[in-house]
Amino acid sequence: MAPRPALPDRVSVTSAAAAWVEKLAARHGPLLFHQSGGCCDGSAPMCFPRSEFRVGARDVYLGTIAGAPFYIGDQQYEYWKHTQLTIDVVPGRGSGFSVEAPEGIRFLTRSRLFEDAEWAALEAAGPVPRGPDAAATAESATVEMAAAEAAGPTA
Repeated sequence: MAPRPALPDRVSVTSAAAAWVEKLAARHGPLLFHQSGGCCDGSAPMCFPRSEFRVGARDVYLGTIAGAPFYIGDQQYEYWKHTQLTIDVVPGRGSGFSVEAPEGIRFLTRSRLFEDAEWAALEAAGPVPRGPDAAATAESATVEMAAAEAAGPTA
């Protein structure tokens, strides 16, 4: 049996943004991102210490960037589900709620539409993981799939 093709990442990070996530994690401990469609900063990606943000049952887990789980609000996901998000960093002041705010930089979301084949693969993979345990569950499934593929076909 041929291995399944890898799914495209729903979220990625630039090297500059990843370096900032690592610096901020060293200072604040484990982090997570949440992309909301809320008021204050519109749809800016917000970075929080994991212990200070409560992931809701309907929040969608998109993946992990630079060691930080990345979630998006379910309504915002419905608008952006056909796009791959790339988290970048630019000079400027972000939200007062996000940990990078005092640093003179802000995280920014860039996006591109998935190609037809990428979207078809994502749709075939089933529903997106949701809720506070989604990151841990997705990580476990990825490890199990990699182990199964490494073991090869069974008799």
